Amino acid sequence: MAQDSADLAADYQFWLQKLSAWEQASSKETQQDTCLHLSRFQEFLKQIYEILKEMDSNAILERFPTIGQLLAKTCWNPLILAYDESQKILIWCLCCLLNKEPRTSGESELNSWIRGLLSHVLSAFRFDMKEIGLFPESLGYESVDYYPSLLKNMVLSLVSELRESHLNGLNIQRWMAPERMMSLSQVCVPLVTLPDFEPLVEALLTYHGHESQEVLSPEFFEAVNEAFLSKKIILPTCSVVSLWFRHLPSLEKSTLHLFEKLFSSKRNCLREMECCIKESLLPQAACHPAIFRIVDEMFRFVLLETDGAPEVLAALQVFMSCLTEALEKENKQTKFSLKTYFPYGAPSLTAVLAQRPEAIPQRHRLQPLLHISQLLREAVEDHTHGSQQGPFESWFLFVHFGGWVDLPPHDHG
Repeated sequence: MAQDSADLAADYQFWLQKLSAWEQASSKETQQDTCLHLSRFQEFLKQIYEILKEMDSNAILERFPTIGQLLAKTCWNPLILAYDESQKILIWCLCCLLNKEPRTSGESELNSWIRGLLSHVLSAFRFDMKEIGLFPESLGYESVDYYPSLLKNMVLSLVSELRESHLNGLNIQRWMAPERMMSLSQVCVPLVTLPDFEPLVEALLTYHGHESQEVLSPEFFEAVNEAFLSKKIILPTCSVVSLWFRHLPSLEKSTLHLFEKLFSSKRNCLREMECCIKESLLPQAACHPAIFRIVDEMFRFVLLETDGAPEVLAALQVFMSCLTEALEKENKQTKFSLKTYFPYGAPSLTAVLAQRPEAIPQRHRLQPLLHISQLLREAVEDHTHGSQQGPFESWFLFVHFGGWVDLPPHDHG
């Protein structure tokens, strides 16, 4: 054991000196020497990672005071980053240095510095770095083609491992453990708007481990949601839905963002309102009752605050129309009962309102309309004295369905 420690210490000093030498020169001979040692250095990185992953950040710094210097020099060596899995192993090592709960300004500064290194590792190859042009050119690649491909391959490698771990239901790699997932998501915070990074963002959003608690950083969810709202990132609907499922503040912020767009610009045209609502992806997400009920509660609050303002009623009805359309497209209209979406409404009233008046022949619309009127009257008459829940809930349910609310008199005469 003592011999192993001595060997590691010797190797550590050897590679630290090598990295310093490679850093100070950029000649063709230096590049050739680097390439000759790439395989051995990757094995050393793996060995270091196996040790780091078993320790917390403070213990790591106590045992390896210059580990930051060694890893930083590695981060800035493009030939190492270009070799095999070295870039990925380097990310693992850097994640081990992140302090999950920084308590001092020094620990917070260290975290910030490490995230900066990680940002560089994953994004450096998107730029034309002239000092290493000889290496890709010697392989027959133009630098403008080589660097983006390297970053793309790195991201795809991480995505592949995330998906394999998720599909197999196994947590074989220690870096996939909850603390590693947390670190990786924190690393992604400054990188979520990079186009080449979108596949990893999507994979993280749809990754679900076997933990009872969330394994991704709240800052990651906030950064992704902010990027989505500001149109700096394009995500598939399933990823956005997963984001809102897993981070309630993001769902609430997205709903408020929609309200601001709808009510601050005086969108009198229902077509404009419909486009705005569909673009938000909230109707598609609201196909899931859990999300619908959050959005619906926010509509309820705005209606109460505005005394049932016409523009709010119109927005609610357009939203409901978009939701109905989304349900039909996804064939989920029978997956959840209407009671799941409207738990406080009378089931009989919900059922009759769910019938689209335009789907009923004009001469037959009077009967369901009279039935709706009767049910609403009963809700008012039967409620307990002093309690407004009964009639309000029935009214709130009724105004969701604009087809019945706005039915012209001649359509049921």
